[in-house]
Amino acid sequence: MTVSLEQLRRCHIAVDLGAARTRVFVKGAGLVVDEPSAAAVNTRTGALIAVGALAEQMTGRTPDYIRVVRPITGGTVIDIEMAQRMLRHLLGDKLRRQLRRKPWLRAAASTPHDSDPLAQRAAVETLVGLGARRVELVDTLIAAAVGCGLPVEQPTATMIMVCGAATTQVAVLSLGSIVTAVRIPVGGNAIDHAVIQHLRHQHELMLPSQSVRPLQLALSNNGLTEGGPSKTEIHGRDVATGVARSVMVDTAAVREAIYTPLTAVLDGIGKVLRECPPDLVADLGDRGIMMVGGSALLPGLDQMLRDATGMPVAIAERPDICAVLGLGAMLEGKIQPMVLNPLADAH
Repeated sequence: MTVSLEQLRRCHIAVDLGAARTRVFVKGAGLVVDEPSAAAVNTRTGALIAVGALAEQMTGRTPDYIRVVRPITGGTVIDIEMAQRMLRHLLGDKLRRQLRRKPWLRAAASTPHDSDPLAQRAAVETLVGLGARRVELVDTLIAAAVGCGLPVEQPTATMIMVCGAATTQVAVLSLGSIVTAVRIPVGGNAIDHAVIQHLRHQHELMLPSQSVRPLQLALSNNGLTEGGPSKTEIHGRDVATGVARSVMVDTAAVREAIYTPLTAVLDGIGKVLRECPPDLVADLGDRGIMMVGGSALLPGLDQMLRDATGMPVAIAERPDICAVLGLGAMLEGKIQPMVLNPLADAH
């Protein structure tokens, strides 16, 4: 862990800037913000019209002069000014006043593994613009592992897979640090895109952007397993005529479409295991992989990993908010570092 637990305990606020959702944890108050990372802007005046869930609902439904922007992609802030405006509105006046009263406001933020200095700088600048005097950066992988209750500080291997909207991160942790890790540029958005393309090419059907996830969730109970229904009815718009119509889609074909982008994730898991010391890989045979992140709930993903790796795979209890809960646990001092007895005490 690059930043010490002692420094994190002095922080008042923790922010998890995700491509899909932004979450804010305030010390003593818990999780206060959990909203989509979206903002609707009037391009004529530059005024902010809506943020969060309301802006998300506007996606694909706005007139020309209103644009829905996403200032964060893959855990990296790409538009600092818009991210600050979005966060200000999400926090609300009451909470901002509370935070302003703290003369030396410290903030913690999670950043993706191996993020470059520019991405880290953007996260710091975003929070400094909200009034933070000091910003501590924590690796998302460690924050998520703490949040889902993995024994991060112990000398045993734990493997975690953070399934985000834009990226998937896989790592083996031991003694509170990352042993090996890889970041794969495939996430929930790539899987959504694969489903949309499949329906467009095979059925000449255009799917509204907001009905892809409900489609996958409708298939989630057992829809994408071998024992699920073989056909599902899907509503969309005809590519040629633009008329609304519905088609019966073969779920096995949708399953194939979803698995195509996931082969890159399997390659990443293989790479992490190859670079990992043999003793830690032996631990993983018993403990398996812990899946966190919003896309961990994608139907059939855990079963596919079990089949491909032969290791046990578990999904965290609240996979979508593990990272921010982990940051919160560090802020509130719930995580104790492992004390190694110095040999000097032996005599």
